[in-house]
Amino acid sequence: MDGVEYILEHGTVFRKSSDGPSKNEKKIKTKAKKTSYIKGAHGSGSAKMKAEYRRRRANRNKK
Repeated sequence: MDGVEYILEHGTVFRKSSDGPSKNEKKIKTKAKKTSYIKGAHGSGSAKMKAEYRRRRANRNKK
């Protein structure tokens, strides 16, 4: 019961966890940012259409 009494007398402190990745690391967390998904290489019809729209938009002002 010492632990419970200590908590009642002194309270508890909740701090942010320090186990998370640092802010300097740039990790890819979503499929939308992976190059194979962006280029439509993985076979999804919607990804291929999005890739085609991106290509058209990129080439729109190139002359």
